[in-house]
Amino acid sequence: MPYNYSLSKKYSLNRAIMRPLFRGLFHILSRVQVFGKENVPRQGAYLITINHVSLFEPPLVMAFWPVALEAVGAVDIWKRRGQATLARLYGAIPVHRGEYDRTLLDAMLAVLNSGRPLLIAPEGARSHAPGMRQAHPGAAYIVDKTGVQVVPVGVVGGTDDFLRRALRGQRPPFEMRIGQPFSLPLVEGRGAARRAALQENADRIMRQIAALMPAEYHGIYA
Repeated sequence: MPYNYSLSKKYSLNRAIMRPLFRGLFHILSRVQVFGKENVPRQGAYLITINHVSLFEPPLVMAFWPVALEAVGAVDIWKRRGQATLARLYGAIPVHRGEYDRTLLDAMLAVLNSGRPLLIAPEGARSHAPGMRQAHPGAAYIVDKTGVQVVPVGVVGGTDDFLRRALRGQRPPFEMRIGQPFSLPLVEGRGAARRAALQENADRIMRQIAALMPAEYHGIYA
């Protein structure tokens, strides 16, 4: 069934409760530091792009961002009971990896065209290790269609065993590093030339994220 995303305020109350709750949990379970808050645009639409090592980068960014964000998450999340409940309560937008979904694209474009920020992980899936993998062109396509600026965010410290270590009292460090907004070149041409240009813009996004993080996180964007 196609995903029907509503631009209503349906999730406002849920987000008003969930965001401070998760901020508190992250502070209890880890040592959180946020750098570059001055780089967050004060208003309007923009695309927030992050690296994605574990399950914990997206909720960290959503919890500590100055405003409530719309967010895209892999449909796999909706197959895991606990995560599915949280995603539904928050109102995240599910995406099928590797599939063209016109309804999903329309939902993301509608978010940005309505003047609101959107969070996406250009890699499309967790890397399970610090080194970044090549981005999919989807984020670049969205920027090309809307003309919004990109805000790169590098998250350092996320691991698959983060929660296990945190519950043992280790309080692992977690850093969210927000870079300066930037614009992408316009994409021209058709067919293969257009696809190549979109991929190059996606790689530009990843290089901006890489510049915010230690070398071991750069992966193919070293």
